[in-house]
Amino acid sequence: MTTHAPQAGQAVTLPTTLDEAVAALAAMPAAVPVAGGTDLMAAVNSGQLRPTALVGLGRISEIRGWQYQDGHALLGAGLTHARMGARAAGPPQIRNAGTLGGNIASAAPTGDALPVLAALEATLIIAGPGGARREMPVSHLLAGMEMLRGGELIGYVRVPLLHAPQIFLKATGRTGPGRAVASVALVLDPARRGVRCAVGAIAPMPLRPLDAEQWVARLIDWDNNRTIVPEALHAFGEYVAAACIPDAVPGVDGSVPELPPAVLHLRRTVAALARRALGRALS
Repeated sequence: MTTHAPQAGQAVTLPTTLDEAVAALAAMPAAVPVAGGTDLMAAVNSGQLRPTALVGLGRISEIRGWQYQDGHALLGAGLTHARMGARAAGPPQIRNAGTLGGNIASAAPTGDALPVLAALEATLIIAGPGGARREMPVSHLLAGMEMLRGGELIGYVRVPLLHAPQIFLKATGRTGPGRAVASVALVLDPARRGVRCAVGAIAPMPLRPLDAEQWVARLIDWDNNRTIVPEALHAFGEYVAAACIPDAVPGVDGSVPELPPAVLHLRRTVAALARRALGRALS
C-alpha cells in the first residue's frame, strides 16, 4: 500500500487488497474511497465535495472480477459497467470507468444498476475492520434501512442465478445513452413462479410494486410456455405505474386534483416500460 500527496493537504492512499483499503479508511475517517471517480469528480467539479484524503481502489484486483458460487454470481465491487456488459449505462467513458460498487455507494436515483439489483434481490458483502465480513440486502442500503459503518467498504455483490429472462429498459431525455428519466428492471423467477419488478429514476430509491408483481404472476401460465393474455400485459403496466406514481391526495372536500401534465407523462412512460419489459421477458 502506498500513500502520497498530489496536492497540499490531500493524501492519496493506494491499497492493493480489500483489507488494506478498509484499514486505510479506519485510520482516516475523513477519507473518501474512489474507484472510477465518475460521481466523485462530478461532486468535486460542482463544489459539493472537497475531500482532504482519498483511498484509491483501482489497484485491488480481488474486487475487479467475478465468480460463480452456490447458485449465485459473486461480482466484485470494482467491476466496471463495460466489463459487466451494461451497454445502457451511459456513454462509453462512463461505462469504462464507473464501477458497480460506486453506483451502489453513491445511490444516485438515476443509477442504472440499482433497479436491476433490486429486482434480482441482490445481497452486498461488506468488508469491515479486522477482516470482518457481513451481508445486507442491497435494497436495505438504498432505502437507508442499514448503513455502511465507519471503515467499511462494499466488497462484492451476490446475485442469484435464475436461468430465466431478465429485462432492463429505460427512457432518457435525449437521444442515445444518457441519464434515465424512468427505468424498469424485470426478472422472471420460474422456480418460484414469480415476477420481480423494480422502477428506477423516479424516486430516491428503486421502487418495488409488490402487489403488481404478485397479481401478474398469478395470471401467467407457467406450465404452457409462460403465456399470458395481452390484456394482462397492459393492465400490469398501468398497475405498476399507479403503484409508483399514485393519484394526488384528496382535498378536504373529497375532490382529487389532477396530476400535473409532466407527472402524467412520467406515469405513462413507466406503464409503457413495465408492459414492454414483461412482454419481452415472456416472449
